[in-house]
Amino acid sequence: MITRIGIVAGEIWNYLENHDRMAQMEDITGALQKNRDIVLMSIGWLAREGHIVLEGDTPDYTVKLTNVKE
Repeated sequence: MITRIGIVAGEIWNYLENHDRMAQMEDITGALQKNRDIVLMSIGWLAREGHIVLEGDTPDYTVKLTNVKE
């Protein structure tokens, strides 16, 4: 499961990179065609690592990449 979450986290990162570094939660879930729970876990992972920030209220979060460079 942790591997799957990590893979989806990478897919989210790539999606955000290609969509002006921000997107609505619904757009990410729909575009990746992944289970919402896995997407939420992956977003949590990215947020915990400081790679994204979440703005807004549930269920319409805006997910934004931070300026962290790897």
